[in-house]
Amino acid sequence: MATASLTRRSVVLLSSYPFPAPPRFPLQTLTLTLNPFFSHLKSPRSKRTPILSLSISSSASVFAANNGVTNGAPTESKPSTELHLYNTMTKQKELFRARVPGKVGMYVCGVTPYDLSHIGHARVYVTFDVLYRYLQYLGYDICYVRNFTDIDDKIIKRANELRENPLSLSSRFCDEFLSDMAYLQCLPPSFEPRVTDHINQIINMIKQILLNGYAYVIEGDVYFLVEKISAYGRLSGRKLEDNAPGERVEVDERKKNPADFALWKSAKEGEPSWDSPWGKGRPGWHIECSAMSATYLGHSFDIHGGGDDLKFPHHENEIAQSCAACSKSNISYWIHNGFVKVKGDKMSKSKGNFITIREVIEDHHPLALRFFLLGTHYKSPVTYEDAQIYIASERLFYIYQTLHDCEENLGRQDRSIPEDSLPGDVLDCIRNLRRDFEKSMSDDLHTPVVLAALSEPLKIINDLLHTRKGKKRELRFESLYALEKEVRSVLSVLGLMPPSYHEALQILREKALKRASLTEEQVIQKIEERTSARENKEYERSDEIRKELADAGIALMDGPDGTAWRPAVPPGVLQQLQAAAETSN
Repeated sequence: MATASLTRRSVVLLSSYPFPAPPRFPLQTLTLTLNPFFSHLKSPRSKRTPILSLSISSSASVFAANNGVTNGAPTESKPSTELHLYNTMTKQKELFRARVPGKVGMYVCGVTPYDLSHIGHARVYVTFDVLYRYLQYLGYDICYVRNFTDIDDKIIKRANELRENPLSLSSRFCDEFLSDMAYLQCLPPSFEPRVTDHINQIINMIKQILLNGYAYVIEGDVYFLVEKISAYGRLSGRKLEDNAPGERVEVDERKKNPADFALWKSAKEGEPSWDSPWGKGRPGWHIECSAMSATYLGHSFDIHGGGDDLKFPHHENEIAQSCAACSKSNISYWIHNGFVKVKGDKMSKSKGNFITIREVIEDHHPLALRFFLLGTHYKSPVTYEDAQIYIASERLFYIYQTLHDCEENLGRQDRSIPEDSLPGDVLDCIRNLRRDFEKSMSDDLHTPVVLAALSEPLKIINDLLHTRKGKKRELRFESLYALEKEVRSVLSVLGLMPPSYHEALQILREKALKRASLTEEQVIQKIEERTSARENKEYERSDEIRKELADAGIALMDGPDGTAWRPAVPPGVLQQLQAAAETSN
């Protein structure tokens, strides 16, 4: 029996970008022994040590071992509120019930790393990061697995174009992807398995599928017998006869049915390959997720997610091969997010109409992209427009400036008091925000409603900070403390809470200056020029300077302490957005 060692990979950051990584999980090394089917893991005797040595078990998965089963009895834990999620399999919204009370197993299909990730990828992983965070908020203990398809036809093709080793290329873009996820404040999953680290598990699953009579071997290739699965198509709603040869399924005259898909591909000259009972080769696309999800979560778990484009053929084929390997295989909830569109078309690398995450965050704070994505319900398609990121940036600046001003006024003093002691309107505002947040998030993650619900508490904070009436309010500081704390809690679950308000504001300003092709010294010079013009009653010149800066995305704000500037949406950008909306209608 062979032995393998898996190390949880840490988040890799690009040192050139001033945005900190999210909290890292403790480093854990998992030692497993491969049995004839899968390797399965027992829970460690102690959870205190950072290094876990796990022994063989013939019936327990990583998830079951570490998340809720002790001597066969589930650990009781009750979430604080009910959650409803749209289940693609049943085509309806359902009450979420974890298989093990208080524990959730979630698998999300990861990227095929052969290039920088685009906004469509960002939407997938921001969506499931929010679900991950909200499940934690509700009190669940989650084992979240997100894979890397680090060997694939697309990787080999790109590597040949760049004259680079395919595995070196995919490793490089795995690291780039992890950097993008850190910029977007997506928490690291519990595990991030790679195909090339799980060849033995994949081979063992294929052997089991063959043994059960659901696959066949032709000259070193192994194909899945689709026609043996009577329920094939139940997830996507497609019928077997609807599958045209060559449409996302390889054309091969040797196959018994054109819809049969590859579990194992025989080696081609110059391609990476591994030994197997059928000769040297590599895994097909779909088998990897069935094998790795079973390794870490077992054959049956709670949530399987991905983009809409994975419903067919990937997830459909996953269901078929997982059930062929183990008749008790079952996923409780299939969740899919909508596409990101560009000019009415789905954004994709194959169409060449994609915009990378890196391109967007070159000119905008990464959380502006996250804010934009959360502004549309995850199941609905969203059209990317540059103007929308400008609007998200401006909104973020308002939020962080309000909370920063609040923080500055409060200092380091603890102003907490019993909630019932707060002024009535403040207490109502806090309770309304909490109610709207939990109600909307528990209704299939309605993040746009939550973002809108932040408006009232932010308005009250600004009133308490800046208006004469607000400054004279009783329990002013206690109200500010309570409001900021509640808004902070909501932002944290949405993944929009920055490491510091000051730092986030600074980055937002720097990005605005870059977009405007101005330095801060130039903006200050313009402000001084305008101040001089106003003092000399040259109001036309004063208005010209204000308009000139506004057109560049710099808004001026006059106050008792002088004139300050902030990022704003240039009028021209808003006009482009309006024109695009009129065209689409």
